[in-house]
Amino acid sequence: MKKIIAVDGPAGAGKSTVSKIAAAKLGYTYIDTGAMYRAVGLKVLQSGKSVEDVARDIDIKLDEAARVFLDGEEVTKKIRTPEVSRAASDVAKFGVVRKKLTELQREMAAQGSVIMDGRDIGTQVLPNADLKIFLTATVEERARRRLQELTDKGLTADFAQIVREISLRDKQDSEREIAPLAKAEDAVLLDSTNLTIEQVVAEILRLAGAA
Repeated sequence: MKKIIAVDGPAGAGKSTVSKIAAAKLGYTYIDTGAMYRAVGLKVLQSGKSVEDVARDIDIKLDEAARVFLDGEEVTKKIRTPEVSRAASDVAKFGVVRKKLTELQREMAAQGSVIMDGRDIGTQVLPNADLKIFLTATVEERARRRLQELTDKGLTADFAQIVREISLRDKQDSEREIAPLAKAEDAVLLDSTNLTIEQVVAEILRLAGAA
């Protein structure tokens, strides 16, 4: 059985959803690193402080229910807005932020069997992971999923605008100088465009040796 599983991929590919379910089925701890960057972005927006100042003393915790706490306050829902998504991409460009969060993420992974998802888990954070998966989907499918997610939350959004934002996010994530989004050479490519959540989870479990 694979004990340390890294799941990377672009925004909206379904990493958080399937990783959380797979972790529960395996009895592993799920670590959503994207939520950690969102928390940094949220604090920058709320505080008006520089990214460097925020990264220096920020406190981020994730509990077993995947709730996110920023300086003691639960922000699980607050970090899921388009504005915070853009801020997360911006702060991820800063080396001081990536260094701080990478340290926290490695400490979490050292506690036991984990599934960690993000943009640079297999390439930077956990290069020695037992299993690396690169989960992707077309831009249009990822935009459709994002639109449905926002609609379910009672928020209004424009499909074309979401497509533009995801395309821009892909470009920023893959072209940034520090820890760009990339498929690790030894990662398994998993395209979820035409797969259900259940099918993707089943494939992760199979790759992990649990099916």
